[in-house]
Amino acid sequence: MKLYFMPIVLQLAGLAVVIAEIFLPSGGLLALIAFGLFGYSLFMVFHDISAMAGTLFALADFFMVPVMVFFGLKIMARSPITLNETLSRAKGVVSQSAELENFRDCEGKSISVLRPGGMAMFNGKRVDVVSRGEYIEKDRDIVVIEVTGNQIIVREK
Repeated sequence: MKLYFMPIVLQLAGLAVVIAEIFLPSGGLLALIAFGLFGYSLFMVFHDISAMAGTLFALADFFMVPVMVFFGLKIMARSPITLNETLSRAKGVVSQSAELENFRDCEGKSISVLRPGGMAMFNGKRVDVVSRGEYIEKDRDIVVIEVTGNQIIVREK
């Protein structure tokens, strides 16, 4: 029984470090430590006990580590360290300025070269616009074809 004690402790420590890796930003250092713990535990089992026991430990690792990561992520989603606030229009959060919708189907003139982004003038107002990838010369007539997010997408008229 004493032969199994240290490898089991190393396996449990490896699982604890995997969970810690989920919660603590370590840049992969904790993952390397967990890998080392699992590896040394498997080495001890294969070397000191038997190949069959080592295979069983390896299979347990193969199934337990993904399960622990899954449950660790589930726990983290409910923990107070994560952002549980959703941003919605009902709470007053908008990603698009309301005045941008007024530019839909507007006609104007490019006041800079659009390659594909640049400046345009619509109804005496200077705005940032973007084309769908085409190059549009300066002082060309353009029309707004779409307003998406904070982008006004234009094409040459």
